[in-house]
Formats: sequence, C-alpha cells, structure tokens
Amino acid sequence: MKKLSFNEKWTFYKKGENKRQTVTIPHDAMIHEKREPDCPSGSAGGYFPGGIYYYEKRLENVEELLGKHVELLFEGVYKDAKVYLNDELIGSHTYGYTPFSIVLDGKLKSDGENILRVEVDNSELPNSRWYTGSGIYRPVWMCVSEQAHILQNGIRIKTVSAYPPCIRVSVNHTGDEALIEVKDGERVVKTAKGGQVTMELPGAELWSEDNPKLYRCHVVLLKDGCVADEAEELFGIRELTWNTDGFRVNGKSVLLRGACIHHDNGILGACSYEAAEERRVRRLKEAGYNAIRSSHNPASEAMLKACDRLGMYVIDEMWDMWYNKKNSYDYSMDFMDHYEEDIRSVAMRDYNHPSVIMYSIGNEVSEPAEEKGVKLAADMQALFHEIDGSRPVTAGINLMILTRSAAGNAVYKEDGGRDETNSRKAQKMTSTQFNQMTSMIGTGMNMSANGEEADKITTPVLDLLDIAGYNYASGRYPLEKEAHPDRIIYGSETFPQDIAKNWRMAKEHPYLIGDFMWTAWDYLGEAGIGAWAYTEDGREFNKPYPWLLADVGAMDILGNPNGELFLAQTVWGLLDKPMIAVQPVNHPGVEPAKAVWRGTNAIPYWSWSGCEGNLAVVEVYGNGASAELILNGVLLGRKDVEDYRAVFETEYQPGVLEAVLYAGDGTEIARNVLTSAQGNVKLELKNEQENPGCAEPVYVELHIQDEKGNIECNRDEKITVNVKGGKLLAFGSADPRTEETFDSGNYTTYYGKAQVIVMKDEPGTITIAAESETLGRAEITVDVI
Repeated sequence: MKKLSFNEKWTFYKKGENKRQTVTIPHDAMIHEKREPDCPSGSAGGYFPGGIYYYEKRLENVEELLGKHVELLFEGVYKDAKVYLNDELIGSHTYGYTPFSIVLDGKLKSDGENILRVEVDNSELPNSRWYTGSGIYRPVWMCVSEQAHILQNGIRIKTVSAYPPCIRVSVNHTGDEALIEVKDGERVVKTAKGGQVTMELPGAELWSEDNPKLYRCHVVLLKDGCVADEAEELFGIRELTWNTDGFRVNGKSVLLRGACIHHDNGILGACSYEAAEERRVRRLKEAGYNAIRSSHNPASEAMLKACDRLGMYVIDEMWDMWYNKKNSYDYSMDFMDHYEEDIRSVAMRDYNHPSVIMYSIGNEVSEPAEEKGVKLAADMQALFHEIDGSRPVTAGINLMILTRSAAGNAVYKEDGGRDETNSRKAQKMTSTQFNQMTSMIGTGMNMSANGEEADKITTPVLDLLDIAGYNYASGRYPLEKEAHPDRIIYGSETFPQDIAKNWRMAKEHPYLIGDFMWTAWDYLGEAGIGAWAYTEDGREFNKPYPWLLADVGAMDILGNPNGELFLAQTVWGLLDKPMIAVQPVNHPGVEPAKAVWRGTNAIPYWSWSGCEGNLAVVEVYGNGASAELILNGVLLGRKDVEDYRAVFETEYQPGVLEAVLYAGDGTEIARNVLTSAQGNVKLELKNEQENPGCAEPVYVELHIQDEKGNIECNRDEKITVNVKGGKLLAFGSADPRTEETFDSGNYTTYYGKAQVIVMKDEPGTITIAAESETLGRAEITVDVI
C-alpha cells in the first residue's frame, strides 16, 4: 500500500466549547488543559482534566481514491474513539494504546464533500494510574492501493536460523503473485516469488544491540500481470533462545540492563514523534541501558523503530489491568470484550521489529490469584504463541499483590462493566493506596513474598509464563534455583537503589536474566511518587496540586542524568572514572521526605550561589575500594566504597570539588572534578541535534551557566521564549511542583536548566530567543533540513 501522511490540517475542538483550531497530528489535547486542584484525575493524572474532543478533516482529491482500496491507520487515540464519515459511524476503537484501521472502501462520495470526524472520549476520570494524554496523540496514515492489495501488516519476516542466516517471508494479499526482494540499502541481496518463501542469505549480518543491522523486504503484488500494490518492511535477522542457563540473542548470552519507561514524551505530553522517541532511546542507550519495558501499555511504532535502528531490546507490555479495576473508569470495563483484538493488533504490528524480544500480558494484576485469572493468562499466552511463536510471553507479577488477594485482602477488586452502579463501587484498595502502602513498607517489600504460602499462590501463573517477571520480589531470586529449577525470571520492576545487589545475583544465577528499574526516565503523573520533597505538602504520599511530575528516575523528564544513573553505570562496569553527584544544598536545615522509589536526589553539579556554609552531601560512585574527596586542594577525607558508592558530608564552598578512586592496594584508579560557575552567569541556548528535519521536534537546551559552561543550580529564573520561523511545541523544566504550563512560552528553570522544543513544517531556519529580567537575552538560529 502507498502510505501517505494524514496528519495535517485537522480542525480540533472540545465538546461544550466554541473555540476551533487547526492542529497537526500527533496532538495531545490534555497537555493544553487547565490543571485544577480538584480534578478527578488526581495526583495520578497530574491534576489534568479530560473531556470529549472532536477532530475533523476534509478529504481532498477524492476522485483519485474512488475504486481504490483505502484504509485509515490510527497508531493511537486516547481513548474510546469513534470515526464518522459524513456523519455516519464507520468504525470505533476502545483501547487507547493499540493501533487500528478503518476501511473507507465504498463509503466515499463522488460528489460533494467528504468530512471525516473522530470523536474521542476521555471524559470519565480517573481511568489510569499515570498521565495518559487525550486525543489523536500518535500519527495517522492513509493507505491506498488497488482493490488487489497487500493486507495491513501483511508482510511477515521470520528468522528461521541465525547460523546460517535464513528467513521465511509470508505475504498475505488478495492478488495473484508476490515478487519479493531483500535489499541491503539499495543493493538487492535475494529475490523470490510466492506467498510464503524461505530464503537463505549467505553472509548476512545478524541484528543485536551491538550491531543493529536492518534489511528491507520489498514486495510487489501482481494482478492479471500488472502491478497492483507494493509495500516494504524493515527487518533484522536475529534468533532468540531462552532456558535456565540464560537468555540468548543469536546464541550470545545477554543480561538485560533494563529501563522501565512510561509512554509520555515529557513536556510534549503524550505526543509521539519519531525524533522525540529516537532521542529518548538514544539517550537511554548512551547511558548504558540495553532494554526497555514499555510500562504499562504497548509502545508506539516510532519507539519500536528507534529501538530497531539503535539496538535496544523491548519488552512490549499490553495492559496495567485485566478485568479487576484499579481506577473507577479504567479499561477493565472493556477488557474482556477487547483483549483478543488488542493482542492480535500488537503481535501483528510487532512481528517484524527485531527489537521486540518479549510480549508482556500485564502489570501487577491481581486476577492470577484465582483459577479464572490463571486460565485467562494461559489463553492470552496461547494467542500470542499462535500469532508469533518466536518470542516468549511474560508479565510483571507483583507477588505480594497475588498473596494478599488470595488471602481475601485484594488490592484490586473485580468490578467490570459499564453500568452506573458498578462504575462507582468502592474498591478494597485503590492503586494510590497500594503505592502508599508500598512506600511505607519500603524495600522490605522485596522479602514480602518469600514464604511457602506466597510461593504456593504465585506458582500457577509464574510457571505458566515462558519467562516470569518479578515486581519488587528480589528476595525470591536466590531461592528459585532449588524451589523452581525450570523457571526463568527477571526483575521486571525494581527499586533503583537495589541495583548493586540485584546485579550481583543476576551475574551469579543464570536463570535470572536481568533487572528493570523503576524508572529510567521521569514522567508526567503519579505526582511526587519518587520525590525527595522539601515542601510541607510533599511530606504526604498522595501529593496535592500543584505537584505534576513523578519526580523519579535515573534521568529527569528532560533527559538529564542524576546519581541513580551513575550508580547503575558503575554497577554495570561502564565507567572508567568516578562520578560525583551532590544532594541539593539550597534547603538548609530541612530534611527531605524521601520516597522509596528513589535512592538519591543527587545531581552532578557543584555550583550553588549563596549557599556557602550549608551542609553538602556528596556521593562518589566508582568501582574501587576507597575514595578521597578534595575541595579547592584541601583533602576532606577518605572513605570506603560500599556497594559502589562513598558518601561524604561537608560545608558547601564554591570552587573545584575533586574525587579520587583507589584500588584495594592503594593505587589510584582515576579521578574526576566538578567546578562551580565563576563570574557572571548568563542564559545559553544549545541545539541538541545535527541537521534536524522538518515536521519533527527540535530540542534546544537552555542553561544558566558561566563562560566555561558550568551550570549554576541556585539561580533559577522565569524565562520568556519567543520563536520566529517556526512554532513553539513546548517550553519547560524538570520542576516536579509547579503551576506553570508547557505551552505558554514562560517557564522557570529548575537547577539552572530548561528545555525548548520547536518545529518547522518545511526546510528553513528557526530563531529562538530566551530572555529574563536579570540574565538578559540569548538567541540561537537552527537550520532545519
């Protein structure tokens, strides 16, 4: 099929409002809403309201489409989408995270206008445990062909063997004959004819994290001797195997250095752009992660493409709930009617993505505590295997939740259905209350399911899964070799401060194949779940308005690293020098309220103007026996490195802070420094990307820094940004508690940093100017190709 962008010139409006505007898809309606303290989405949804939204678009050049096969492919609409053509309902889709197609054959009018309208209903809140976004937040495509055509997801490429490289190409079509070419760039590697062919590819390179080699499969469809359709798929040749001796890609053992991430793109909201997804994957890969868990919904197509290109493994997760509610209006009300179509949609879409290494059928669901839930898990796994037998099926199982549920202390309650009575029944425990309980238990939760009764309750579903994911149950890791010698496991969700002990166990036990920390990247919603809070309203778990961000993760919402990342990198053996991070020193005398989902709030800066004499907690990360800390040439002390970290306390003074790492025999391994900003600081804008493309977000960093680039953390200012030659998509910082909005052009920096995201629809230049009352003006021009 010819795949045409269908993203431009949509008219958007909200039910009950007269304002209409022209928007380009992807579009997140929620990120532009006014947050309210009493919004029913609560802290989980970042206090954003929902609504019913409409998108309208006039179909142009319809005469060229008449008699053709035409489909509209929606990659993601949140949620409960209804599609109308000329006021006639022609299709609908319930789940907000799976792609769906609408066929227009025979529905287009040859005379008069053809008006498409998409109605999106995200009015019933709360319906999720995090920020969802609203509207058509992933791209839309018009797919056009002759009536004889290759079906959507109709080209399937399976690796038959890695040694020698051999693939099987299957083409699902309505024509006469398929002509198949495998290409390396523009070079044709192999040709074949038929609807299902096996092709050996001597000398072909295998796809892996270290060598993400992609080939193209180009298919031409013939009907009555003429070309009726053609399509192309990127693919990688890679083979997965797994057993209690480990997880292997192309025969090579792999330990998964895992990143749990949510679907939002930070200050862009839920919008999924290729450049945004690629930026996130690239930064995670450069940071040392080799795997992503899409928490807790299917990843976007753009995310999977980025993982294919850059060499990042993906656990593609389906849902956060089954038929038991976690929130009053969540997908549990529709789950049983739609889960099979969801599985088919994701498995067919993901089939050719080499990055996808597992399908996850859920996260922290309580249903497997009963026979009905285990049977459902088996049915879902069987359906995945039927469609795609090359990948294992997993789930993120919280063993404590299952144990409590079986004992009659259900965290979540069976309450499906859309009738008004059921939709408002009280749960035995809400998701927020469960997270609050977890916060109180702390890392002791890792040991909560170690007993015989917990083992008995959780065994049916854990043994059912091809590979079992354990959420916060690391105490079970060393027990399973004897208790369950055939079980393969991994830490599907873990506390980041546990990475050292978890990784030691992963290297010791072959059946433990990796660790996925919560989280690698901060996100919108679940406000303050990981915060080390210095304000009074941050001392309660359920953070009130204006808390906005989860304030959790080894990188903040802009993608800046902190001490949690340095700890993980050190544990993984990826650093050749010590790293230094400092807990914020601009809160003298205030002990922060510390959330369990965060082991530190230290950041890599030693520049805190006006904080002289304040207590500074300095963390040094390194793979050595001891570390020294030196400030302005004066030795502050030497400490043993325990679990890859040494912690020092001193008084803050500006200057040069130096860490020296030593081996056990006293020899120096390496050293590193942090330097304070000197002299007058100023605003600085820096374009992140080389040769950014049009119609994609362009990221520009905004820093408060000195002439040498040292960032000043205690000089935050409200900045005004203006854009010429393009449009401002978003401007914001990583401040987790704010009433500012990302679309206003005004925002306050956080620890000296902010981010500007702009776009230009055609090649040319964009000029971005930033200004504050006391720091003056900075300007940058970006060439867009």
